[in-house]
Amino acid sequence: MNRIFNLGLCVLALSLAACGKQEPKTAATPAPTEYLVGAEATFAPFEYQNEQKEIVGFDVDVMNAIADKGGFKIKFVNTPFEGIFNFLAQGDRDLLASAITITDERKQTVDFSEPYFEANQLIVVPKNSKVTKFADLKNMKVGVQSATTGDEIVQKELGKNNPNIKRLESATLVMKELEGGGVEAVVSDNGVVKNYIKNNPSEGFRLISDPAFSKEYYGIAVKKGNAELLAKVNKGLAAIKADGSYDKIYAKYFADTAK
Repeated sequence: MNRIFNLGLCVLALSLAACGKQEPKTAATPAPTEYLVGAEATFAPFEYQNEQKEIVGFDVDVMNAIADKGGFKIKFVNTPFEGIFNFLAQGDRDLLASAITITDERKQTVDFSEPYFEANQLIVVPKNSKVTKFADLKNMKVGVQSATTGDEIVQKELGKNNPNIKRLESATLVMKELEGGGVEAVVSDNGVVKNYIKNNPSEGFRLISDPAFSKEYYGIAVKKGNAELLAKVNKGLAAIKADGSYDKIYAKYFADTAK
């Protein structure tokens, strides 16, 4: 009897021990029901606020179309461009769609979608300016939007700490600075300066293209290593390019601009 009882205890103990060794199952982290998209809403026509303070523009329409085809939901959040990548790294934003140029330096900290827009830098000067090329800006006061590729290009030509470089937080403020005579020239993305001049024809600006400015390509950024979300974005982007949706959105904003 005692031997049988003891044997039963041993079996029970072994069973409990075996149960104790089972690792708890970890549930997979569910994808958010709505991804937050960071965009600096002062960069018309790519992203800006309408009279109802809603974020609208080319990037918004493109991103909404991508989300629809990719099978996910998004919400745009107005985000300052200077520091926009920090919001992504900290998890405060899931995506960035803000006319962001794909560069090798940025690829080190974020992952980009396939390109969705081709751009280039332009010089903006008053009509009576004698500037004809980028090199002419060497000893002039030049306005740029802080942390943009325009800022980087001007730094390389004029010097990183050159006091003649005036950095402002938005492209609109940079153009206003040119209007007021605070700078003698502006270097910025072609789409945004053409849009500004189109809507402010009385200011009398002249645009200058220079071979020193290489082509740039905008991409949608996700946190480094977020392959699942990147795949969704690229799937949606490919779909809107294939079915003509992208071309319709492009024509809506850039009908008078050569593609």
